[in-house]
Amino acid sequence: MTTARIKPAKALHIATIAAAGIVFFLPLWWIFISAMRPEDDIFRYLNPIGWETFLPTRWTFDHFVALFQSTFGRSIFNSLFVAVATVAGGLIVCTLAAFALAVIEFPGRNIVFTLMIVSFLIPFDAIALPLYYVMRGAELQNTYLGLILPGVGNGLAVFLLRQFFLGLPKELREAAMVDGMGWFQVFWRIYLPLTGPAMISAGLIMFIFQWQAYLWPLLIAPATEYKVAAVSIAQFNSAYGIAFGPIMAGAMCISLIPMLILVFFQPYFTNSVASTGSKE
Repeated sequence: MTTARIKPAKALHIATIAAAGIVFFLPLWWIFISAMRPEDDIFRYLNPIGWETFLPTRWTFDHFVALFQSTFGRSIFNSLFVAVATVAGGLIVCTLAAFALAVIEFPGRNIVFTLMIVSFLIPFDAIALPLYYVMRGAELQNTYLGLILPGVGNGLAVFLLRQFFLGLPKELREAAMVDGMGWFQVFWRIYLPLTGPAMISAGLIMFIFQWQAYLWPLLIAPATEYKVAAVSIAQFNSAYGIAFGPIMAGAMCISLIPMLILVFFQPYFTNSVASTGSKE
């Protein structure tokens, strides 16, 4: 009988991953349990830190009741609708753009690709105000279209899909062109059926970008019927004080939805991102 031994390097690797996991998980856990403890207890056990910091001594669900007695339910619907619509429209636009940049040779292709790379390196906050004036000129304030349009053209998603297309064998499109297919037929019948994992990853990126957006929804859609969840939570911060309990409950709710989606699609995301460095 042999005893399996863990090599020191592997043990260090596992310990590092476990430590990193704990460091990232503890703040999230603290928010979750703060949503289920009385308002007076939320900050009581932070100094010194003890077991009471991470486990409630008293439980309450009043914060969730107060949260959903406000307009938060409508805001969750708005966030889901905007995020799903952005993913649907964005995948169409970004997949076609990525196909053109990866497969079709046209003058200035490298310049267009460079500009696209630069576009997702610029912080959105830097262009939010000029974009707001453009949208206001188009009378898209307090509309779903105003919330959705800026997220449809995602440079990072185009980059991810382009790298995936570059990894496909060139012989596929050459054989299709010999059979008389046009560019759109090559895209629709040859490339698109192979793009599933990359589209899932691109869709996840767009969903997360749109779901966590705060500044743009605050600027373009301040009306109550168009508020998204991240903006709606801010209503518990007023001149009369801050209701930390409902804010924690709201943070917990808007964290769970993308977490569940990411857990379900995580294998596709990992495989697709790992393949972005491959080339034909």
